Amino acid sequence: MRIHRAATIVILLACVAGSASLVSAQTANPRIGKWKLKQEPPALNIMTYEPWGSGGMKVTVESTNKDGRKATWTYNTMFDGKDMPVSGDTRTETSAVKKIDDRTTEITNKRGGKVAQVIINVLSADGNRIDNTYKNYNEKGEVTTTTTTAVYERMQ
Repeated sequence: MRIHRAATIVILLACVAGSASLVSAQTANPRIGKWKLKQEPPALNIMTYEPWGSGGMKVTVESTNKDGRKATWTYNTMFDGKDMPVSGDTRTETSAVKKIDDRTTEITNKRGGKVAQVIINVLSADGNRIDNTYKNYNEKGEVTTTTTTAVYERMQ
């Protein structure tokens, strides 16, 4: 009986430790969650960040424009600057995300192997806001538009 009880306790402790490390890994990235673009209705843009792989993140964007047209695209990243395929977006074939510091990432979107857009993504100190700064490029690598920004707020 004592051996059975001791084995049960060891198994329970291992399960608790495993669960704690899983939860810790999932909460280590402060971006995990849903984010809503601060904009006027009827347009809507929701970014969802989920844990992916060992320390990476799955990004899903769901948008509805002012005319009611819906789009969804997604990609995965390990924050290592490597190109990863994007599904669902006709403008971007790959995205590469690299960590600049604890609150800043640089996202490089490519089409046909050429940079189409670079986004600087900055998480606020309180973790409730993300500011994106966008630069778009033509096929020659020249900036095509003035820099634009977007503010996302954490959905509670």
